[in-house]
This record gives sequence, structure tokens and C-alpha cells, in this order.
Amino acid sequence: MLRSLPAVFALLGWLMSAAFAQDAPRRSECLAMANAPPRATPVGLRDADARTGTVAITYAGHSTYYIDTPGGVRIATDYSGVYTTGRLPDVVTMNRAHSSHYTLFPDPHIPHVLHGWGDDGQPARIDERIGDVYIRNVTTDIRRTFGDDPNAGMIKDGNSIFIFEVAGLCIGHLGHLHHKLDDSHFAAIGRLDIVMVPIDGTYTMSLDGIAEITRRLRSSVVLPMHRFMTPLDEFMRRIGQEFAVDMRTERTLEISRDTLPATPTVIILDGV
Repeated sequence: MLRSLPAVFALLGWLMSAAFAQDAPRRSECLAMANAPPRATPVGLRDADARTGTVAITYAGHSTYYIDTPGGVRIATDYSGVYTTGRLPDVVTMNRAHSSHYTLFPDPHIPHVLHGWGDDGQPARIDERIGDVYIRNVTTDIRRTFGDDPNAGMIKDGNSIFIFEVAGLCIGHLGHLHHKLDDSHFAAIGRLDIVMVPIDGTYTMSLDGIAEITRRLRSSVVLPMHRFMTPLDEFMRRIGQEFAVDMRTERTLEISRDTLPATPTVIILDGV
């Protein structure tokens, strides 16, 4: 019996470590990439590169993009049910700025409905691995009324920047962003290879404000959304000449880590 005790302790130790691993936060490859020393490749990223595939991103309208992963997961951003394309999504993310960014009555056949606001008075905490995609969020505050009135008051943590990590890509959707981001926000976001930014200049935030955020993120691909009548050349003028522009005649962008542009590029899909 005594000789079996070490084996028993070893088994207990293994079970405890396995339980801890299940409860441990999921590892973000985007944060690992952002915090890595120059030219260093985190282990998680090397693993992700081994699973590299092509991601399809389709503009449906307003702030809704559909993301189709190599593993067959379909995601719709700022989903209201109005802007649709193709089959029903498996995952929808929402922000509650206006009814065009969320619905409280989504199709019951959608298995994963992720709110960018907290339903219990606490900030939303998204930490989900669904198929081949890892989804997390960074909360921001949201205005109580339209416009840029500084006296309107803010709802703390009422909006979420959603981040989708798939096939070695870090894809971010800024949601209905109403204020500048501070260092803590950028640290929590990490690296974004592709970012979807609202460029209306009024209902979200000013063009100067969103241009400053876009420049600091310096993503390889910038996908405008929430445009209304904003002149595209006005947005391009504000973000600076270091960004190229690529006008497309199709609504879908197919992209992988290997095909990211070498120069930061604003890609305008059809319908934007």
C-alpha cells in the first residue's frame, strides 16, 4: 500500500492540474503577438500558422460583416437580423447603441448570441472558443444620446470591441465606438491584422478620432463600415498617406495570413 502512495499522489496532481487547465483563461494569440519581442514568434502563433486557412469576410450592410472561418463557423457582427447574406450565422455579436446593431429576438436557430453589454449590470465578458475561432471582447463606454454632446452622459461598458482569432489572424470589430481609446484599451486589444472601423463621423465618433485610432492600430487591412454619406477620400486624408486604398467590386474578401498586404490597406468592399 505504501509503495502505491506516490502513484496515488501523482494521479491526484494530474487531476488537479487538468481541472485547473480547464478553468484557466483561454490564451489569446493576438495578445501574445502584440507583447512578443521583435522577430520572436510565440508558440501559440506557430501552432496557429500550422492551421492556416482562408477566411472569407462579407459586407452585409451598416456595421454587419459576415466572417466565414476555414472550419465552417459563420459569424455576423453587430447583428440586428436586417442585414443578412447566405445561410444563418452560427455566432452573432451585438451592441446596443441602436436597433440597427442588435436584436432581442434573434432567430432561435442561432446557437451563439453574444451581447456586447452586460445583462446583469456588470461588463460583458466574452471568452469563447467556438469551433476554430476564439472570440473575446474589450468593453468601451457608450453615449446616451446621438451626436457628440459631451454633456449627454455615458453608459459605462455599454459597447464592446469584439476580437476574433482564427487561422492565425486577429480580426477586430470596433462596434459603435463613441470615444477615444486609452493605453489600457490598446493593451487589451493587442494586435489586429484586420479591423472594421465606423467612419460616419457623427453617430459614433469624429473622423479625426477614428482616424487616430486607425493609425495607432496600424492593421494590415482596414474595413470601413457605418459609413452613411461620409466621403471616402475624407477618411483617407485623415488617416494619412501610409495607408493604401483598394476599391473592390465584390462584397467578399478572402484572406489568410500569407495574403495580408505588406502596406496597411483600406479595402472598400462593394456596398460600403
